[in-house]
This record gives sequence, structure tokens and C-alpha cells, in this order.
Amino acid sequence: MKRRLYREEHDLFRQSFRRFVDRIVTPRQERWNEAGIVDREAWQEAGKGGFLCPWLSEEYGGPGGDLLMSCVVIEELARVYESGFAMSLHSDIVVPYIHAYGSEEQKKKWLPGCASGSVITAIAMTEPGAGSDLASLSTTAVKDGDDYVLNGSKTFISNGILCDLCIVAAKTDPDPANRHTGISLFLVEKEREGFIKGKRLQKMGMMSQDTSELAFEDCRVPAENRLGEEGAGFMMLMSQLQQERLVVGVAAQASAQQVLADTIRYCQEREAFGRPISKMQNTRFKLAECAAEVEVGQAFLDRLL
Repeated sequence: MKRRLYREEHDLFRQSFRRFVDRIVTPRQERWNEAGIVDREAWQEAGKGGFLCPWLSEEYGGPGGDLLMSCVVIEELARVYESGFAMSLHSDIVVPYIHAYGSEEQKKKWLPGCASGSVITAIAMTEPGAGSDLASLSTTAVKDGDDYVLNGSKTFISNGILCDLCIVAAKTDPDPANRHTGISLFLVEKEREGFIKGKRLQKMGMMSQDTSELAFEDCRVPAENRLGEEGAGFMMLMSQLQQERLVVGVAAQASAQQVLADTIRYCQEREAFGRPISKMQNTRFKLAECAAEVEVGQAFLDRLL
């Protein structure tokens, strides 16, 4: 299917990022998978090339592109089966919170580093006892003078080991009656006392992703690090999760496209009973069925974008 989503500037951006992938990513994938973490140098190289937060305006240190350039990044990483280098998590899920809800001071302080790769971000929502039900999280943030004191634990946090800055969802109002209006978001720097990075989690996939546990033990954060209004965290999360689901869809679709292409190639090369298995009727039926699903998925996704 010929896609009409991208323009000439996106094609040029794709060529540039593909060269970056061939030069920086693919030669290191085996080492990253074994180590369970991506080199910080790779993040800095990505920032230098303008591949982090490509939609961010030049005013805040970004390249001034658009979200479709982020989609190009996602598709090209899927092309080489790199699921651990969480550029999209950083660029298109975490950083938009700062861009959308941060004060002008917070934006100027953090966004340039997010674009350059000197500041790697994570978002800490999921807890051992609260996953999709964000209103039931138990991490607390208690106001104490000009600070908030955070206590609680998070799990399955992508970029948990590498992150320099973490957006933490915590309850500022413990009243169960205010479960949707008692959550706030905080920007927590890695050097804050009481911010503890736990063990890196072993997973079945995404081997180069430093997914980890995080803990906050009397972690004191200044009120100026609160993101948006107190109690507005749940609504901010619900709003931003829409784009998160969209970029996850882009990654899933691009991965399906690459798996299909590799499967077709294998079927053309693999022989049985004196001929390629791609010549066998049932194999053709199955491949055509998969190809139809991939094409429909791409058409639907492109309409959303």
C-alpha cells in the first residue's frame, strides 16, 4: 500500500535516522541485550542528530519538527527489532507532560536537555499493587513547608536505571472519596536523597530495556517541582495516555510489517519437497491473510495520525 502520510521532509528525516540506526544501533544491539541497558552515549548521539523530541520547538532546544518524525523513529527502530532503546517513551510519552503542563521555568530548565540527550526521562505510575487502576496507587506526597515528602514504590518502570528525571504520580489527598482528584505529578531528579533505583527486572523480551523497580523513602521534593496543579495528576495522566496508546500502536504496526516481510523472505528461501514453501497453496493463503491484516491496520493507523 502506498502511504500518503509522509512528506518530503519526513523522507529525508527517515534517511538520516536510518543512517544513525545503521551506525549506532545495530552494531551494539547484542551488547545492549546482554547488558540489559542501552549506552548513555547512544542517547547523546541521538540528541545530537535531532532525533529526540523531534516535534519540540526550537524555542525549547528542539529541532522544530512534528509528531510524524517521531513515527519515523519508531518505525525505523522496529525495522531492526530494537525494542529496548526507549526513544519514543522519552520523546513522545514522558516529555510531553513537561511541555503540556510544566511552568515556563520548568520547560526552560528541562526541555533543552531532553532534546539533547543529556536528560533521560521516565514516568513512574505502575506500582506492585496498582497497574492500570491509577486511582488506586498508594505512593504518597505529603506537604511539609515548601516541600513534598514522597514515600512509596513503583515497578516495571522503563528507563528506570538510566533516567535523570522521573515524573512520579503520588497521592496528595489520601481520602478515598477523592481518588480521582487526589493525585499529583512530581518531577524528581535522580540525585534527590531518598530516590532509590532498585533492581533491573528480568523480562521475556525488550532485553536491552532497563526496566526496573523504584522506591521513594522520605524523598523530599520542592513544591516548585510539582507538575501542574495539586490534585490534577489523574486528569493529566488520562489526557496524555491517549498519545501513549497511539505511539504504542505505531510501534506494534511497524513491528508486524517487518515480521511479515521477514516471514515472506523466509518462505521464499525455505524449500520442502523440491520447491520453496511460498509456492504451497496453504502457505500462500496464510501469508495473504497476514498481509491483509497488516494493510488494514496500517490504513487505520494512518487515518488516526
